Amino acid sequence: MLMQQKPLMRALRRSHTPFSTSSSTSNSSSSPSSSSSSSSWILLRSVLLVVASSSLSPSSSSSPASTNRGSLKSPWSRRRRKHALLPKQWKSLFMPDGKLCDGGVKFLKKARSGGVDPSIRPEVWPFLLGIYDVNSSKEERDCIQDEKRKEYENLRKKCRRHLRCNDRSFKAKQAVGISSAEVSGDSSQVVDFPGLEDVNGTRRTPSAEDSDFPDEAPQGSESILEGGDDKSAVTYEDGLAGDTESTDSDSSEEPEIAESFLATEFIGENDFDLPSQENSSPFETKSRLNLQKDEDFATWQRIMRVDAVRANGEWIMYSPSQAAVSGMKARRLAGSVGLQDYDHLEPSRIFHAARLVTILEAYALYDPEIGYCQGMSDLLSPIIAVMEEDFLAFWCFVGFMKKARHNFRLDEVGIRRQLGLVSKIIKCKDSHLYKHLEKLQAEDCFFVYRMVVVLCRRELNLDQTLCLWEVMWADQAAIRAGIAQSAWGRMRLRAPPSDDLLLYAIAACVLQRRKLIIEKYSSMDEIMRECNSMAGQLDVWKLLDDAHDLVVNLHDKI
Repeated sequence: MLMQQKPLMRALRRSHTPFSTSSSTSNSSSSPSSSSSSSSWILLRSVLLVVASSSLSPSSSSSPASTNRGSLKSPWSRRRRKHALLPKQWKSLFMPDGKLCDGGVKFLKKARSGGVDPSIRPEVWPFLLGIYDVNSSKEERDCIQDEKRKEYENLRKKCRRHLRCNDRSFKAKQAVGISSAEVSGDSSQVVDFPGLEDVNGTRRTPSAEDSDFPDEAPQGSESILEGGDDKSAVTYEDGLAGDTESTDSDSSEEPEIAESFLATEFIGENDFDLPSQENSSPFETKSRLNLQKDEDFATWQRIMRVDAVRANGEWIMYSPSQAAVSGMKARRLAGSVGLQDYDHLEPSRIFHAARLVTILEAYALYDPEIGYCQGMSDLLSPIIAVMEEDFLAFWCFVGFMKKARHNFRLDEVGIRRQLGLVSKIIKCKDSHLYKHLEKLQAEDCFFVYRMVVVLCRRELNLDQTLCLWEVMWADQAAIRAGIAQSAWGRMRLRAPPSDDLLLYAIAACVLQRRKLIIEKYSSMDEIMRECNSMAGQLDVWKLLDDAHDLVVNLHDKI
């Protein structure tokens, strides 16, 4: 090809030289000469374009992947990736009254482009997750923090009260001859998060009617509590230890029915209802609702305890202070939440597991419609590795779950909507790939179910996960703050904030493997195995580049 180009270029230069010479030596050159010079430049440019086009390899010109990729221009493609928001930059963003300058635009721009430095995550995340408004002052944030601390402490008191009620129920069952095995249930029936073959079971909110759990199991999970005395109950923050004893003594005088989940404080239109009976008194109806909620909560407790013990220790290197916790402190907290079968774990992982249960129990009371499902511990684990105070970790988790909770709804509406959006993105971007998925009856994109449910936590390491989540949270914070698309245009970022950035990232992940899927995979099971084997193989910043590309090109259509 090069040998053919060189004679052509020499011929063009020879044919061009007289025109350029005549025009440079004579100021009185005629109009035909100027016209000839102009036309020769046009001819040269046209030939160069033809030569450049013909020099492309046949494979690159005919490759569907190259064609599709060529239509996208990443907003970060022409510059090096921005660095994370650093402590010095973070401090410089605040005005004297403690408010973020320019309504938080610079802050969100920085978090959106490069994530957050690990040393300032505990300070930054409450802004990203909606605990603090980006326009709040220091004084306002202090008031919010006090209110949130008290609200969390009240939830934990209710958890402890419920544990005492469960303990009395357990002792009553023992008195009438029910064996401890029947009461406690078999925790081995709690399965790990699926490789997608078991997803139908895990996305259901546990209930007393689940066929996986015996009828006696929900009431029996309370037997895990050793000793039945919650006076040693503590949370991670030392401030809660002081009020435990007074809480116990005060609550001991309350009627037993009031200790049963305090259901009247949580009954709402979305909560689980039992069939009403015509002759039932209000007290009987309330008691049945309390019993149903007790059974649900006991089932959730049993599953979350098993999941917490199984949590991996990847977080340890990111949280040295929690990794250095003493064995005595770890076991004390584990005992207060009824943790079991943790003797094989080192103190740091026991402590981490106990904190998981502590916060997940409080969330199950806070949001009884969702309660607890397997997979939620995956979302909470990175948060408590960063946030050392339980009440802040809890409210960060609440902020996170405002959107993620739809992944765990009993009616599956949220998860179906998200899978449908991933499917639509693929269809709009790559019709060839989408037709292949249709042929395999995989166009519903169920093969990315796990990625959607736990927000790519299983596909990325912890550091990558936090980077992805921080960029995603920054988008959501920008939308909450009402920062318009024009503001992002002024910052020279073409991709506007999106509430569904994660779904664009998941679609980008599938599109990156389009050639493999089209040429090698002939069933949905094979695609599913490919998605489940992505762990450790993804470049999170490349994924975000491609996700922003898709947002730029498709957000108006989607």
